[in-house]
This record gives sequence, structure tokens and C-alpha cells, in this order.
Amino acid sequence: MTEKALTISVPEAGRLYFGLSRNAAYAAAERGEIPTVKIGRLLKVPIRAMEQMLEQPRKTEAA
Repeated sequence: MTEKALTISVPEAGRLYFGLSRNAAYAAAERGEIPTVKIGRLLKVPIRAMEQMLEQPRKTEAA
């Protein structure tokens, strides 16, 4: 039986969804741009929350 993972690591999420490096992914998570759940010292990205966030992109201010 193969179970689908519900969470992935911050570096993996950054790479898969945005093409970010490890450090850039952690920086984006710190800014709240990548949704995370902290369990002890472990920081994980819930796949469902990430996909919901991407389905409803927020508007950004013009530079």
C-alpha cells in the first residue's frame, strides 16, 4: 500500500513549486510566502495548503 505524503520539506516545496534554492525557500517560509507547520524543530509544508494558496494568488503592489 502506497500512501501519498501530506507534507513535504521546505526546500522541496521551494524547488518544486517555485524553483528556489534551499536558502531562498527557507527565507520565503519565514516571510509567510510558503505555508508551514512546525512540529518541534521540524518545519514542514502541507501540500494541500500550498496548492490552495497557489489557486488563489494574492495581488501584488506595482513597483
